[in-house]
Amino acid sequence: QVQLLESGGGLVQPGGSLRLSCAASGSVFVFNNMGWYRQAPGKKRDLVAVITSGGRSNYADSVKGRFTISRDNAKNTVYMQMDRLKPEDTAVYYCNADWYNDYGASISMAWGQGTQVTVSS
Repeated sequence: QVQLLESGGGLVQPGGSLRLSCAASGSVFVFNNMGWYRQAPGKKRDLVAVITSGGRSNYADSVKGRFTISRDNAKNTVYMQMDRLKPEDTAVYYCNADWYNDYGASISMAWGQGTQVTVSS
């Protein structure tokens, strides 16, 4: 069974930095896309950044130039470096990963339990 475990959240001041990690484990040979979503109270869950198995990445406009997503395929781990944090970045951050089943016949997805990021002075 696939499990995603996030870490690295916490409380930081505006302008500070955090580095999130998400380790994926289970009977999956190769993960396809891995990414980060966030959800603030009363808001829907939105995509923050995603990275493909080949290393191509995309970001939400609100975090471009401040956040950097990366992955280590050998460890099935995805990271997100978060710099110049703003109060608007406060949210629960969720790791996401998808993978192909049955030699590409279908696709599956899993979510982490979330890690809290709070940006406040």
